[in-house]
Amino acid sequence: MAETILDSVKSKYGAVAESDLSSDNAGVKAVAEAFGYTAEELTSIPAEANMGLSCGNPTATAHIRPGEVVVDLGSGGGLDVFLASKMVGPQGRAIGIDMTPAMIERARTNANAGGYTNVEFFQSTIDRIPLPDASVDCVISNCVLNLAPDKPAVFREIARVLKPGGRLAVSDIALKHELPEEIARSVAAYVGCIAGAIQIEDYKAGLLAAGFEHVEIVDSGADLNAYAKVENQSGCCSPTMETSGPFPVLETSCCTPAPADSAPLHEELKTLLSQYDVNEAAASVKVYAIKPAAGAAKSCCGPACCK
Repeated sequence: MAETILDSVKSKYGAVAESDLSSDNAGVKAVAEAFGYTAEELTSIPAEANMGLSCGNPTATAHIRPGEVVVDLGSGGGLDVFLASKMVGPQGRAIGIDMTPAMIERARTNANAGGYTNVEFFQSTIDRIPLPDASVDCVISNCVLNLAPDKPAVFREIARVLKPGGRLAVSDIALKHELPEEIARSVAAYVGCIAGAIQIEDYKAGLLAAGFEHVEIVDSGADLNAYAKVENQSGCCSPTMETSGPFPVLETSCCTPAPADSAPLHEELKTLLSQYDVNEAAASVKVYAIKPAAGAAKSCCGPACCK
């Protein structure tokens, strides 16, 4: 089952990576802005780094400092990596990890086009991060941890690569209650970042078991039903905007057909979300945690005080 899920995720996001979606599309730009990116941030990086896939802006809450090493798990086209690279400066490093070959190729092309000298991209699953122990100051991620079949392994890997005192700042999906069985068993809902989510209490317990402290999980209040329309991106171009609920969402005008293996996933997800209000069971969350510093006094870490 895990292998099937990973293959589906690779296929879906590979199709997005091979599309011409970018911040040059008004709809894609508006979705990113709706989830916390400023117009200035989006124009400061290659337009092709943004494909309208984000559900938050982890760089806005990670308190990234000059000279740090920052790792983005599930880095896609490099959006958060390029923003982090400006924050860490020439003495720091921003590293992207993604398992989809087409995403890595797109990110590296973006890095070359933008002249970035302090970024790197590695192809790997996030439960086997190809970095040394205690080599990272901050780990960020944007709605990707929920896609990992073995989340405890991911939490342990994050703890392994973080330096003592290092921090985690993640945007993700977590459950308030159990999902309806039809959604929980749906591969489409898994690829759509819903069925793979775990309960908030289990998320916190998993991070604590991996050795983190000061774990804080905050419900952002975003409308998850918007994912039904965001999923229509693959293989399409010229998106336009429709306002539905608190966030603008993408309506696409397809100039090329979506890949045959991804179209059924989109239709199934749309059908599921028309039958169930996933907001009743799931939530878009911001996750904060810190790896203990040996011999150091404990300190607060969260959106208000992790500095």
